[in-house]
Amino acid sequence: MLIIILIICIIIINILAFIVMGVDKDRAKRRERRVPERSLFMFAVIGGSLGIYAGMKTFRHKTKHKSFTIGIPLIFIAQLTVVVFILLSS
Repeated sequence: MLIIILIICIIIINILAFIVMGVDKDRAKRRERRVPERSLFMFAVIGGSLGIYAGMKTFRHKTKHKSFTIGIPLIFIAQLTVVVFILLSS
């Protein structure tokens, strides 16, 4: 049951991260107050790296920032590595 709750939380975080990337792109176009990059990275760190990456590709947002084009995939790989390690050690 705990695994199911965790999976649902990860899905929700990724959906929210994707939406936040879209909102930030829209705000950038309108020259309005933006979502801080720190917040976008926090979404990635807490499990939304796939949503942030999908948002980058879908909205063509933050794709010229090396910190995002390199950092987000690295966060995802690190998270995937931890999951695989946990699954293999149990």
